[in-house]
Amino acid sequence: MAKEQTMMIDPKSGFCSETKIYHSLLPAAPLPPATTSLSISDYVLSLLHQHYTSSTSDFYPGRVTAFIESETGDRVSYSEFLGKIESLTHSLKSVIGLSKGDTAFILSPATPQIPVLYLSLLSIGVIVSPSNPISTATEISHQINLCKPAISFGTSETTHKLPSVLRFPTIVLDSQNFRSMMHCSSIRQNQMDSEEEKISQSDTAAILYSSGTTGRVKGVTLSHRNLIASVAEVYAYKQMLKISTRAVNYSTVPLFHIYGFTAILESVTMADTFVIPMKRFDFSGMLKAIEKFKVTVLAAAPPVILAMTKCQSATESGGILDGYDLSSVEGIRCGGSPLRMEVIVKFGKLFPNIAIRQGYGITEAACAIFRAADAWDCRQLGSTGKLVANMQVKIVDPTTGVPLPPCKQGELWAKGPSIMEGYLGEGAEGIPPAIDSEGWLKTGDLCYVDNEGFLYVVDRLKELIKYKGYQVPPAELEELLLSHPDILDAAVIPYPDEEAGEVPMAFVVRKPQTSIDKTRVIDFISKQVAPYKKIRRVEFIDFIPKNAPGKILRKELKTRALSKMLATTTSKL
Repeated sequence: MAKEQTMMIDPKSGFCSETKIYHSLLPAAPLPPATTSLSISDYVLSLLHQHYTSSTSDFYPGRVTAFIESETGDRVSYSEFLGKIESLTHSLKSVIGLSKGDTAFILSPATPQIPVLYLSLLSIGVIVSPSNPISTATEISHQINLCKPAISFGTSETTHKLPSVLRFPTIVLDSQNFRSMMHCSSIRQNQMDSEEEKISQSDTAAILYSSGTTGRVKGVTLSHRNLIASVAEVYAYKQMLKISTRAVNYSTVPLFHIYGFTAILESVTMADTFVIPMKRFDFSGMLKAIEKFKVTVLAAAPPVILAMTKCQSATESGGILDGYDLSSVEGIRCGGSPLRMEVIVKFGKLFPNIAIRQGYGITEAACAIFRAADAWDCRQLGSTGKLVANMQVKIVDPTTGVPLPPCKQGELWAKGPSIMEGYLGEGAEGIPPAIDSEGWLKTGDLCYVDNEGFLYVVDRLKELIKYKGYQVPPAELEELLLSHPDILDAAVIPYPDEEAGEVPMAFVVRKPQTSIDKTRVIDFISKQVAPYKKIRRVEFIDFIPKNAPGKILRKELKTRALSKMLATTTSKL
């Protein structure tokens, strides 16, 4: 039966014509038995342990650097890192009193303490719930109500935003008290709890925050099994590619984001070196860190790649990249939002020795679902790669619910061991289940898979503009706008219209010393699209609001547009 099923799967696209399901063509990534008691922390450290017990390994925990703080240059070896985890784990359990099932809310920028804290909490069975340190009081209050923490962790800059009434006092990560918790010299092995509570892989490990497929921020619950599956897939993928050299990783993506969160786990798993990014992103600071620490792999959102492209283009006349040695960089892992083809082509010409490896992942899937695996994949412009191991997807017509074959656009549904348990409070407050009875996660993304198995993301379903019944993807119009030589950045949103329902409205950032006007913007687009896709309104703006991974904050732009519309309407009354 298995052989017959394999015969029905197209060897190029992975599509099964009978089930209408796309299968990964990569070998399955081995996973520990689901019934084995195992935390993600213990799993990661067990794979790390393999590096220094192998007779052929040149890995020595005392000599190999685990983490580098980019702002100070301070280094932590793997021996020191493991010692800090052990000390902090003991302090959190025996001194503070944390136990399995408690939730820890973390509000902190990137600091060297974060990796130690994550792995210590996870090893105890405490649920890790990190949040953006620049969140507003309202946003933090909503997240606190969702995750109901027993304790909070912050820094001297963020603790004023944290609630004071929790079961345990707030712990300040940049305090002397916390540093002493990571260096508890009195620990002895027999002091550690002899009857540690077993952690099931099905237990919740983390609560991360996502806008999901609709509306307000939701708490994504990821189990230890979900994170183990995510790490195991990356580990197997690197083993398949026979990557034996240790990488030096630098992430511009925040550590509270799923991308940064799993990047820490993956780096430790592979015994790589991880450069802790700056608390506040600075482009020049990133370039200095790449040169100083010989970074080999950069994890970045599209805005960073765009900035590198523009700066390198200007170096002929003395640009910002002039004088920085970036020759150590072998590849850039790009995710968070689509990267325009124009940028990919230009970057490839300017940096021919750096491969951009795009991927598609979401918080609800504990990171990657598709990834560019090799140099050939990287050349498929506009694609986010092929389906990763252990995953299945369907492309489903959003109107009829019928699964579609290759090259047909529909909503991406995903299924696999890394898919979340669900949203906190699902079923309440009008939050519908995101996962159906068969385990399929509805991503809310409009995509298609081509005949070679490459994924192309068209847009978010919820962001499609409905013009007289036609669906208009904002991303398509944005790419066209950004091809204009006088436009620096752009975003397109739906604008209410009595006759059409919605019309495309563009927010445009002009390039300096240019004078493009609304008429020229509208005419430029109208010559390149079908009539129903024409831009009908234009507003010039100083910058396009975006979140940390580079996604456009359309909600802010919609609020701006609607407030102006309301003000205009009121003035006419």
